Amino acid sequence: MMKNAIEIAHLRVVRGSREVLPDLSVTVPAGQVVGLLGPSGSGKSTLIRAVVGVQVVASGDLTVLGEPAGSPSLRRRIGYVTQSPSVYDDLSVRANVRYFASILGADASAADDAIEAVDLTSHADALVGNLSGGQRSRVSLAAALVGDPELLVLDEPTVGLDPVLRRDLWELFNRLAAQGRSLLVSSHVMDEASRCDRLLLLREGRILADDTLPALLARTGTDDAEQAFLALIDRAAQEAR
Repeated sequence: MMKNAIEIAHLRVVRGSREVLPDLSVTVPAGQVVGLLGPSGSGKSTLIRAVVGVQVVASGDLTVLGEPAGSPSLRRRIGYVTQSPSVYDDLSVRANVRYFASILGADASAADDAIEAVDLTSHADALVGNLSGGQRSRVSLAAALVGDPELLVLDEPTVGLDPVLRRDLWELFNRLAAQGRSLLVSSHVMDEASRCDRLLLLREGRILADDTLPALLARTGTDDAEQAFLALIDRAAQEAR
């Protein structure tokens, strides 16, 4: 297996008049759950869009699974879950996932397996438009899983979910990594840091830390990810003076 799922060097992204990512360099190890953590507006979604090849970049190099981001050959190798569910409200859960399965050349059993993985078997025949927000998000995740991707890129997949479902999804993410998949999961919920193998802390388009949680806590002398994040912000402010 390759060492890194994602390699980024001097990535610069400008949206409108704003430089969202001024000069970002980072790697995402393969076979791990890597958390991309930071407040709203820090550039997480822009970075994720660049990784999956749907964001125009001004400059820099971005390699995903050994190929340039956005390469046609990557479409079947990456599963992408957007913040807002990207599924059809007028179709059932099963019809949605089978539709995406057919696009990717997967069979019906793969769709059923993906629905089971996100714990929606009991709702498989329900119209997506009649589901709760959290359930609709899980349909999007099932659609991303159905093609058996090597890399899953998830943009705030647990926002608005109850604690039990959040826990269950993180357990699923860790099982997928144990099977050899790579996951990049964004979140602004700092307590989810403990679920990740590695953390990327992002603020104002810049990486403040790229480390494991234990190493990050030891380096900052703090007790949790939120305190560590604040300590790094304070340290950066002092160094800028």
